[in-house]
Amino acid sequence: MEEIKTLGFYANGRYLDSKTDQYREAYDPSTGSVCAKVPCCTREEVEYAIQCAKEAFPSWSATPVIKRVQILYRLRDLLVEHMDELTYLVAMENGKAWDEAKGDVLKAKEATEQAIAAPSLMMGESLMDASSGYDTVLYREPLGVFAGIVPFNFPAMIPMGWMTPMCIACGNTIVLKAATFTPQTCMRIAELYKEAGLPDGVINIVTCSRKEAEIFLTHPDIKGITFVGSTSVGRHIYATAAAAGKRVQALCEAKNHALVLEDAPIERTAAGIINASFGCAGERCMALPVVVVQESIADRLVEAVVEQAKKIAVGPAYDKNTKMGPLVNENHRKSVLDWIEKGIKEGAKLVLDGRGIRIPGYENGFYLGPTIFDHVEPGMTVGDQEIFGPVLCIKRVRNFEEGLKVMNQNPFANGSVIFTQNGHYAREFARHTDGGMVGVNVGIPVPVGMFPFSGHKNSFIGDLHCLGKDGYRFYTETKVVTTRWFDEEEKKNQTVSTWDGTI
Repeated sequence: MEEIKTLGFYANGRYLDSKTDQYREAYDPSTGSVCAKVPCCTREEVEYAIQCAKEAFPSWSATPVIKRVQILYRLRDLLVEHMDELTYLVAMENGKAWDEAKGDVLKAKEATEQAIAAPSLMMGESLMDASSGYDTVLYREPLGVFAGIVPFNFPAMIPMGWMTPMCIACGNTIVLKAATFTPQTCMRIAELYKEAGLPDGVINIVTCSRKEAEIFLTHPDIKGITFVGSTSVGRHIYATAAAAGKRVQALCEAKNHALVLEDAPIERTAAGIINASFGCAGERCMALPVVVVQESIADRLVEAVVEQAKKIAVGPAYDKNTKMGPLVNENHRKSVLDWIEKGIKEGAKLVLDGRGIRIPGYENGFYLGPTIFDHVEPGMTVGDQEIFGPVLCIKRVRNFEEGLKVMNQNPFANGSVIFTQNGHYAREFARHTDGGMVGVNVGIPVPVGMFPFSGHKNSFIGDLHCLGKDGYRFYTETKVVTTRWFDEEEKKNQTVSTWDGTI
């Protein structure tokens, strides 16, 4: 059994011991044992981290963007060099199976590579002779200090992929509120940033409760908030921070649906559903927790999905034979178990029960096997609200039109998927689905980092999404400069020319 670490917080390029008397336990989900004591940083410590970021901003923002991204080049190489170490950290503190944990780190690397494109994507626009003799140039400039509020489910990708690289490449500094359950991965990557040459204070990391996190929403030195978490918290963050004049991007809950039409190949479609529904134990906002299937093939599809789900190897995260690891902690596991009970009470048919699973040698781990409900009807909350666990709901419909209607009635719209070989229906689906990220025979339609992570409806609150060109716009402010130079004749005649902005 490994020694239980007592963590500190990271500010101005070094780890500091917290003066708090409140610590929370982080677990190794595979064993159920405590792996770290995580401080609930004091108000003064959170404000100190913000102050460090503020003091680092002038020199960092004045560093040419081409030099800023040289550090990201080196960081990218360090991520590759330390891939196994970081993969183990993700698996150990989050519970993802080894390949999934590696994928988490690889997505952080991908976003870092996208941020390296900052010299091109920060380029503005210009027009010579916008009016006679007047030239106008648009620049993109950094704003200052940003705050990132991080969930537990992607310890590498979200804080060190979605939030940090693009933010600092654009010349800003950042304070991350790491997830209490899974803070160690992003703290280790912060060390790699320092090794890559990042100046002190550009990245700062705290762990704290919601009470201390409220500081970010109104603090005068915070220019923007990037958040991933529940919709209720996202709404609060948006309302409070926007009222304080800050820009906000809040990536929130999801209940992604797939529509399976009768021409879809059963076995291949079932395999895609299995990967999307039970990967990362369902703890991801782009999971596929609902399948809407045409009645004519519903029985065959359900049979195939259940059969394949039974074959998923559930086990400890760092066993490379494991295909599905445990949930992040016992409280979250209990929440998912409560949802299963609720589905039964609502009248859904439990066709695969993942409760009661035991892993020899890991009896105290937070395991839950794949669980499938069939005949989930409209109004059943198990089919409409986010569960965030390995629970799949099957809804049956008569045709394409009814299926699309069922999907669009859901209040969330992160992603949506169709499985079909019919080009017409695929096109109509892409045009009319409410989902912001759409898959055609693709179970998890997450785009690569050059495109935005574009959830819709209650899955996103804000104007500019993370990643892609949206990300660069979010982390920069535009400045428009109009220039006029006098010619020799005007100098001689001492004429004065003015422009009121009209053409």
